[in-house]
Amino acid sequence: MSEGGPRRRAGRQTEPTLNSDINDSEDRRGSDEEAEAKETRLTLMEEVLLLGLKDREGYTSFWNDSISSGLRGCILIELSLRGRIELEKCGPGRRKSLLSRRIVIRNDAQTGDVLLDEALKHMKETDPPETVQSWIEYLSGETWNPLKLRYQLKNVRERLAKNLVEKGVLTTEKQNFLLFDMTTHPLTDSITKTRLVKKVQDAVLSRWVNDPHRFDKRLLALIFLAYASDVLENAFGPLNDEDYELAMKRVRELIYLDPEVEATKIGANELMWSVFAAFAK
Repeated sequence: MSEGGPRRRAGRQTEPTLNSDINDSEDRRGSDEEAEAKETRLTLMEEVLLLGLKDREGYTSFWNDSISSGLRGCILIELSLRGRIELEKCGPGRRKSLLSRRIVIRNDAQTGDVLLDEALKHMKETDPPETVQSWIEYLSGETWNPLKLRYQLKNVRERLAKNLVEKGVLTTEKQNFLLFDMTTHPLTDSITKTRLVKKVQDAVLSRWVNDPHRFDKRLLALIFLAYASDVLENAFGPLNDEDYELAMKRVRELIYLDPEVEATKIGANELMWSVFAAFAK
Protein backbone atom coordinates (compact mmCIF):
# COMPACT_ATOMS: atom_id res chain seq x y z
CA MET A 1 0.00 0.00 0.00
CA SER A 2 2.92 2.31 0.54
CA GLU A 3 3.71 4.51 -2.41
CA GLY A 4 7.21 5.30 -1.26
CA GLY A 5 8.96 1.92 -1.57
CA PRO A 6 11.61 1.11 -4.17
CA ARG A 7 10.36 0.03 -7.57
CA ARG A 8 11.33 -3.31 -8.99
CA ARG A 9 12.64 -3.52 -12.51
CA ALA A 10 12.22 -6.88 -14.09
CA GLY A 11 14.45 -7.48 -17.07
CA ARG A 12 13.31 -9.66 -19.95
CA GLN A 13 15.46 -12.21 -21.74
CA THR A 14 13.66 -11.81 -25.06
CA GLU A 15 11.69 -9.17 -26.87
CA PRO A 16 7.96 -9.45 -26.06
CA THR A 17 5.72 -10.51 -28.91
CA LEU A 18 2.59 -8.69 -29.96
CA ASN A 19 0.48 -11.54 -28.60
CA SER A 20 2.16 -11.39 -25.21
CA ASP A 21 1.54 -7.65 -25.06
CA ILE A 22 -2.13 -8.21 -25.86
CA ASN A 23 -2.42 -10.98 -23.27
CA ASP A 24 -0.70 -8.84 -20.63
CA SER A 25 -3.06 -5.96 -21.42
CA GLU A 26 -6.11 -8.23 -21.20
CA ASP A 27 -4.90 -9.72 -17.91
CA ARG A 28 -4.42 -6.26 -16.44
CA ARG A 29 -7.79 -5.11 -17.72
CA GLY A 30 -9.44 -8.22 -16.31
CA SER A 31 -7.90 -7.75 -12.88
CA ASP A 32 -8.86 -4.06 -12.92
CA GLU A 33 -12.44 -4.95 -13.78
CA GLU A 34 -12.55 -7.53 -10.98
CA ALA A 35 -11.24 -4.97 -8.50
CA GLU A 36 -13.71 -2.36 -9.73
CA ALA A 37 -16.59 -4.81 -9.44
CA LYS A 38 -15.71 -5.46 -5.82
CA GLU A 39 -15.34 -1.77 -5.03
CA THR A 40 -18.62 -0.71 -6.61
CA ARG A 41 -20.61 -2.95 -4.30
CA LEU A 42 -19.86 -0.46 -1.53
CA THR A 43 -21.98 2.67 -1.29
CA LEU A 44 -20.39 6.10 -1.02
CA MET A 45 -21.25 6.29 2.68
CA GLU A 46 -19.81 2.83 3.33
CA GLU A 47 -16.55 3.86 1.67
CA VAL A 48 -16.28 7.03 3.76
CA LEU A 49 -17.00 5.09 6.96
CA LEU A 50 -14.44 2.44 5.98
CA LEU A 51 -11.79 5.14 5.53
CA GLY A 52 -12.66 6.49 8.98
CA LEU A 53 -12.64 3.20 10.89
CA LYS A 54 -9.51 2.13 12.73
CA ASP A 55 -8.64 -1.27 11.26
CA ARG A 56 -7.93 -3.18 14.48
CA GLU A 57 -10.04 -1.22 16.94
CA GLY A 58 -13.11 -1.14 14.67
CA TYR A 59 -14.44 2.32 15.51
CA THR A 60 -14.02 5.90 14.30
CA SER A 61 -12.08 8.51 16.24
CA PHE A 62 -13.95 9.81 19.29
CA TRP A 63 -12.74 13.30 18.35
CA ASN A 64 -14.24 13.26 14.85
CA ASP A 65 -17.32 15.48 14.95
CA SER A 66 -17.49 15.89 11.16
CA ILE A 67 -18.28 12.37 9.98
CA SER A 68 -21.93 12.46 11.04
CA SER A 69 -22.92 15.28 8.66
CA GLY A 70 -20.44 13.99 6.06
CA LEU A 71 -22.26 10.66 5.90
CA ARG A 72 -25.57 12.48 5.36
CA GLY A 73 -23.97 14.33 2.46
CA CYS A 74 -22.95 10.94 1.08
CA ILE A 75 -26.56 9.78 1.27
CA LEU A 76 -27.77 12.75 -0.78
CA ILE A 77 -25.10 12.27 -3.45
CA GLU A 78 -25.70 8.51 -3.57
CA LEU A 79 -29.41 9.12 -4.16
CA SER A 80 -28.54 11.62 -6.89
CA LEU A 81 -26.08 9.28 -8.61
CA ARG A 82 -28.79 6.61 -8.59
CA GLY A 83 -31.20 8.99 -10.32
CA ARG A 84 -33.62 9.35 -7.40
CA ILE A 85 -33.26 13.07 -6.57
CA GLU A 86 -32.08 16.27 -8.23
CA LEU A 87 -32.10 20.03 -7.70
CA GLU A 88 -35.17 21.93 -8.82
CA LYS A 89 -34.85 23.51 -12.25
CA CYS A 90 -34.39 27.24 -12.69
CA GLY A 91 -36.75 29.13 -14.95
CA PRO A 92 -35.52 30.72 -18.21
CA GLY A 93 -33.21 33.62 -17.52
CA ARG A 94 -33.24 32.94 -13.77
CA ARG A 95 -30.22 31.83 -11.83
CA LYS A 96 -30.54 30.75 -8.21
CA SER A 97 -27.63 29.79 -5.99
CA LEU A 98 -27.10 26.08 -5.40
CA LEU A 99 -27.87 26.36 -1.69
CA SER A 100 -31.17 28.15 -2.30
CA ARG A 101 -32.48 25.50 -4.70
CA ARG A 102 -34.58 22.67 -3.31
CA ILE A 103 -34.26 18.92 -3.71
CA VAL A 104 -37.03 17.33 -5.79
CA ILE A 105 -37.83 13.68 -6.37
CA ARG A 106 -36.88 12.41 -9.79
CA ASN A 107 -37.73 8.73 -9.24
CA ASP A 108 -39.27 7.40 -6.02
CA ALA A 109 -38.50 3.73 -6.70
CA GLN A 110 -36.77 2.04 -3.79
CA THR A 111 -33.03 1.48 -4.05
CA GLY A 112 -32.80 -1.67 -1.93
CA ASP A 113 -30.60 0.14 0.59
CA VAL A 114 -32.46 0.76 3.87
CA LEU A 115 -30.75 4.08 4.70
CA LEU A 116 -31.21 5.47 1.19
CA ASP A 117 -34.84 4.40 1.07
CA GLU A 118 -35.54 5.92 4.49
CA ALA A 119 -34.06 9.25 3.41
CA LEU A 120 -35.91 9.12 0.09
CA LYS A 121 -39.22 8.46 1.89
CA HIS A 122 -38.69 11.54 4.09
CA MET A 123 -38.01 13.71 1.05
CA LYS A 124 -41.01 12.35 -0.83
CA GLU A 125 -43.33 13.15 2.08
CA THR A 126 -42.01 16.70 2.60
CA ASP A 127 -43.98 19.51 1.02
CA PRO A 128 -42.75 22.05 0.15
CA PRO A 129 -39.34 20.56 -0.73
CA GLU A 130 -36.24 21.53 1.23
CA THR A 131 -32.69 22.53 0.29
CA VAL A 132 -29.53 20.40 0.43
CA GLN A 133 -28.30 22.27 3.52
CA SER A 134 -31.60 21.68 5.29
CA TRP A 135 -31.63 17.97 4.50
CA ILE A 136 -28.07 17.48 5.78
CA GLU A 137 -29.19 19.11 9.05
CA TYR A 138 -32.48 17.19 9.27
CA LEU A 139 -30.94 13.78 8.52
CA SER A 140 -28.21 14.50 11.09
CA GLY A 141 -30.72 15.63 13.73
CA GLU A 142 -28.93 18.98 13.92
CA THR A 143 -31.95 21.24 13.69
CA TRP A 144 -33.68 23.56 16.14
CA ASN A 145 -37.06 22.79 14.57
CA PRO A 146 -38.70 20.06 16.71
CA LEU A 147 -41.06 19.21 13.84
CA LYS A 148 -38.08 18.18 11.71
CA LEU A 149 -36.46 15.87 14.29
CA ARG A 150 -38.52 12.97 12.93
CA TYR A 151 -36.36 13.11 9.80
CA GLN A 152 -33.19 12.20 11.69
CA LEU A 153 -31.52 9.00 10.49
CA LYS A 154 -30.43 7.28 13.69
CA ASN A 155 -27.44 5.00 14.33
CA VAL A 156 -26.10 5.61 10.81
CA ARG A 157 -22.52 4.58 11.57
CA GLU A 158 -23.64 1.38 13.29
CA ARG A 159 -26.03 0.52 10.47
CA LEU A 160 -23.36 1.13 7.83
CA ALA A 161 -20.89 -0.96 9.81
CA LYS A 162 -23.42 -3.81 9.92
CA ASN A 163 -23.80 -3.52 6.14
CA LEU A 164 -20.03 -3.92 5.85
CA VAL A 165 -20.18 -6.93 8.18
CA GLU A 166 -22.81 -8.51 5.90
CA LYS A 167 -20.54 -7.82 2.92
CA GLY A 168 -17.64 -9.57 4.65
CA VAL A 169 -15.49 -6.45 5.05
CA LEU A 170 -15.80 -6.07 8.83
CA THR A 171 -16.61 -8.30 11.80
CA THR A 172 -18.39 -7.56 15.10
CA GLU A 173 -16.85 -7.61 18.57
CA LYS A 174 -17.64 -6.30 22.04
CA GLN A 175 -15.00 -4.20 23.79
CA ASN A 176 -14.91 -2.96 27.37
CA PHE A 177 -14.00 0.72 27.80
CA LEU A 178 -13.74 0.76 31.62
CA LEU A 179 -17.11 2.38 32.24
CA PHE A 180 -19.07 0.87 29.37
CA ASP A 181 -19.13 -1.86 26.74
CA MET A 182 -19.13 -0.89 23.08
CA THR A 183 -19.81 -2.84 19.91
CA THR A 184 -16.86 -2.49 17.53
CA HIS A 185 -16.29 -3.61 13.95
CA PRO A 186 -12.66 -4.49 13.21
CA LEU A 187 -11.50 -4.97 9.63
CA THR A 188 -11.45 -8.53 8.27
CA ASP A 189 -11.16 -7.93 4.51
CA SER A 190 -7.92 -5.97 4.20
CA ILE A 191 -7.94 -6.34 0.39
CA THR A 192 -11.10 -4.22 0.04
CA LYS A 193 -9.70 -1.55 2.37
CA THR A 194 -6.35 -1.55 0.55
CA ARG A 195 -8.07 -1.15 -2.83
CA LEU A 196 -10.15 1.71 -1.49
CA VAL A 197 -7.11 3.51 -0.09
CA LYS A 198 -5.14 2.95 -3.30
CA LYS A 199 -8.06 4.23 -5.39
CA VAL A 200 -8.08 7.49 -3.43
CA GLN A 201 -4.28 7.82 -3.55
CA ASP A 202 -4.11 7.13 -7.29
CA ALA A 203 -6.85 9.68 -8.00
CA VAL A 204 -4.66 12.53 -6.77
CA LEU A 205 -1.27 11.08 -7.75
CA SER A 206 -0.71 8.67 -10.66
CA ARG A 207 -4.16 9.24 -12.24
CA TRP A 208 -4.51 12.96 -11.55
CA VAL A 209 -6.38 14.68 -14.41
CA ASN A 210 -6.39 18.32 -13.20
CA ASP A 211 -10.04 18.74 -14.16
CA PRO A 212 -12.89 17.75 -11.82
CA HIS A 213 -15.20 17.09 -14.77
CA ARG A 214 -12.90 14.39 -16.10
CA PHE A 215 -13.09 12.58 -12.77
CA ASP A 216 -15.51 9.74 -12.24
CA LYS A 217 -18.33 11.46 -10.34
CA ARG A 218 -18.45 8.86 -7.59
CA LEU A 219 -14.69 9.11 -7.05
CA LEU A 220 -14.81 12.90 -6.98
CA ALA A 221 -17.62 12.75 -4.41
CA LEU A 222 -15.60 10.26 -2.35
CA ILE A 223 -12.64 12.64 -2.16
CA PHE A 224 -14.80 15.65 -1.26
CA LEU A 225 -16.90 13.82 1.34
CA ALA A 226 -13.93 12.01 2.87
CA TYR A 227 -12.33 15.43 3.29
CA ALA A 228 -15.53 16.92 4.74
CA SER A 229 -15.80 13.93 7.11
CA ASP A 230 -12.21 14.42 8.27
CA VAL A 231 -11.12 10.90 7.23
CA LEU A 232 -9.22 11.62 4.01
CA GLU A 233 -5.84 11.82 5.72
CA ASN A 234 -6.25 8.19 6.77
CA ALA A 235 -5.84 7.27 3.09
CA PHE A 236 -2.71 9.40 2.76
CA GLY A 237 -1.00 8.22 5.94
CA PRO A 238 1.05 5.47 4.24
CA LEU A 239 2.47 7.89 1.64
CA ASN A 240 6.01 9.22 1.78
CA ASP A 241 6.37 12.93 2.61
CA GLU A 242 6.71 14.07 -1.00
CA ASP A 243 3.65 12.18 -2.22
CA TYR A 244 1.67 13.25 0.85
CA GLU A 245 2.34 16.93 0.20
CA LEU A 246 1.46 16.56 -3.49
CA ALA A 247 -1.74 14.66 -2.68
CA MET A 248 -2.89 17.28 -0.18
CA LYS A 249 -2.01 20.12 -2.56
CA ARG A 250 -4.21 18.58 -5.27
CA VAL A 251 -7.04 17.90 -2.84
CA ARG A 252 -6.97 21.56 -1.81
CA GLU A 253 -7.20 22.52 -5.50
CA LEU A 254 -10.44 20.54 -5.68
CA ILE A 255 -11.82 21.75 -2.36
CA TYR A 256 -11.26 25.43 -3.22
CA LEU A 257 -13.11 25.28 -6.54
CA ASP A 258 -16.23 27.44 -6.78
CA PRO A 259 -19.22 25.04 -6.78
CA GLU A 260 -21.46 27.68 -8.37
CA VAL A 261 -19.14 27.85 -11.40
CA GLU A 262 -18.46 24.12 -11.63
CA ALA A 263 -22.18 23.24 -11.47
CA THR A 264 -22.81 25.18 -14.70
CA LYS A 265 -20.37 23.14 -16.76
CA ILE A 266 -21.48 20.49 -19.23
CA GLY A 267 -22.20 17.13 -17.62
CA ALA A 268 -21.99 18.45 -14.05
CA ASN A 269 -24.19 16.93 -11.36
CA GLU A 270 -25.75 20.03 -9.79
CA LEU A 271 -26.90 18.32 -6.62
CA MET A 272 -23.41 16.93 -6.00
CA TRP A 273 -21.89 20.42 -6.30
CA SER A 274 -24.62 21.74 -4.02
CA VAL A 275 -23.53 19.25 -1.35
CA PHE A 276 -19.92 20.37 -1.85
CA ALA A 277 -21.08 23.99 -1.44
CA ALA A 278 -22.86 23.11 1.81
CA PHE A 279 -19.63 21.79 3.32
CA ALA A 280 -17.54 24.65 1.94
CA LYS A 281 -19.56 27.28 3.82
